[in-house]
Amino acid sequence: MPTRKTEDTDLFVARPSAATGIRVGIGGWTYAPWRDNFYPAKLVQRRELEYASRALSAIEVNGTYYGAQKPATYAKWRAETPDGFVFSLKAPRYATDRRTLADAGRTVADFVHGGLAELGDRLGPINWQFLPNKAFDRDDFETFLALLPRELDGRALRHVAEVRHESFRSDEYLQLARRYRVATVFTDSPKHPSFADVTGDFVYARLMCSDANLASGYPPAALDRWAARANAWAAGDEPDDLPRVLPAAPTSARREVFVFFINGAKERAPHAAMGLLERLRSTA
Repeated sequence: MPTRKTEDTDLFVARPSAATGIRVGIGGWTYAPWRDNFYPAKLVQRRELEYASRALSAIEVNGTYYGAQKPATYAKWRAETPDGFVFSLKAPRYATDRRTLADAGRTVADFVHGGLAELGDRLGPINWQFLPNKAFDRDDFETFLALLPRELDGRALRHVAEVRHESFRSDEYLQLARRYRVATVFTDSPKHPSFADVTGDFVYARLMCSDANLASGYPPAALDRWAARANAWAAGDEPDDLPRVLPAAPTSARREVFVFFINGAKERAPHAAMGLLERLRSTA
């Protein structure tokens, strides 16, 4: 596995391979407890993204949910990360936290055209997260999906919907998401609807059950199962041990897969992600 030596440290940092089409990461890179169990003790804070992007293969950015970033910030993120690494961006809450989604066009456009192009090939999926009280309204939701740009500066955009109301667990929602080729987040959490029906050209999972009492975040057997599921998704199959609304579709073409360890015991997330990456490398 290739390594590179970081400047100003004596540590070698592993660069994960995305050759399998599976990327694994965490939420953000600035978190004080990670300076005790993930980042090297002497690593300066301004180099944390550099380090994290070489230990993992993706990061979900939550800050974009709360406020816009400047184009120069996106350009800086791109410059600090290696080839093959991607950022998944949370779309602004002002687009999804509204009574009428059809009115979100200006917010959607301002976000997408507000500097995302600076990320270039580091731009991964855009996560449109909805509040738990946002019920499925077919006409309004379809109007919203139609607002999502399909490309930016000639580069295809990937959209994923994180729906948190039970009404989305329906045939009607799945058919609509598939029509617009928008992926649906599989959320491994008892707090939100969890259904693994594939609706887009890629799969996006947010694993939220890390255990603070386990240095590895997840038990080894659980990481083994997630590696098997990720490999199945990537191969065009669908795991048979996850909850669904409809029966699994026939095997399709290979897919990209994004798996994020997020929330739960956040201090354990990097080790859970690295544990999954290690298993994926051994089965590649």
